[in-house]
Amino acid sequence: MSEPASYPPPLPAPLYQGSVNTWECDDGGHLNVRFHLERMMIGLAHFARALEMPHAFTKTAGATLVPLEAHLRFLKEARPGAPLVMHGGVADISENQATLCLDMRHANGAPGTACTLRVAHADTRGFRAFPWSERSRAAAKRLSIKLPQHAAPRSLDPATAPTTEASRDRAIALGAARIGATIVNRDQCDVFGRLRGEHFIGRVSDSVPNLMAGWRRDAGAANNVEAAGAVVEARLVFRRFPQAGDLIEIYTGVAAVGDKTFRLVHWLCDPESGGVWASMEAVALTFDTKTRKAIQGTPEQRAKMQARVIAMQV
Repeated sequence: MSEPASYPPPLPAPLYQGSVNTWECDDGGHLNVRFHLERMMIGLAHFARALEMPHAFTKTAGATLVPLEAHLRFLKEARPGAPLVMHGGVADISENQATLCLDMRHANGAPGTACTLRVAHADTRGFRAFPWSERSRAAAKRLSIKLPQHAAPRSLDPATAPTTEASRDRAIALGAARIGATIVNRDQCDVFGRLRGEHFIGRVSDSVPNLMAGWRRDAGAANNVEAAGAVVEARLVFRRFPQAGDLIEIYTGVAAVGDKTFRLVHWLCDPESGGVWASMEAVALTFDTKTRKAIQGTPEQRAKMQARVIAMQV
């Protein structure tokens, strides 16, 4: 008999723990990216407590943790009923920011989703960053870690500074496709009245079929399988937080085409101001829903998609 797989030990801070609901799964039969991020936001609230910031996500909080940027690795899909447990650690801390690792695993310890999240320690009125308390610094020292290998970037580079040129007009000028439009509802906002983190990526997830459904259908037909899409790595930059009633338009560009993957760049735009709420880049693939393995499109399909590549950056 083969030896059971050996996985790294959990990180020091216990965070989220739960399981996958069927209604949280998409056409690929696995937990949708929106709900991966929802669990990360739950984990962040528990992380605040671990950093000696009680009640950080309540109306009466004087300080909270504001997400600035997230890097995500989707390592092992989570299907209905799967138990999940998350632990965290502090990879870095500065005067008023920190880089946290939120590591969600399956019941057998296999890494599922690894999120490296840069946050600001901020007040709850203007959301201005200010220095950590000595109590929080001491807690961060106790929770200090080296970033796990499975959480490290693979195809994306989070160290690259986000573009300063992102705007609705710039997206249109580059030839990005308008793939989605929505409004922020009150029930999608946090206690501070700002759109919750999972709904940024959720808006993208809802919109991508307007760009990729034809590709997936044709790739499935070419391989004689039923096909669906999945994101394997993503970087999300939070620029501004919309509130209830604000509009969002999603403009997307194909940044690169590989044998089995695409790199897509999404700008979540404010059509009123022309600014950008958030930007995101994602490495996505198409897979066979039975074998769960990635599939290729035909050379003609890839050439057609390659012709759509534009110089769009996160």
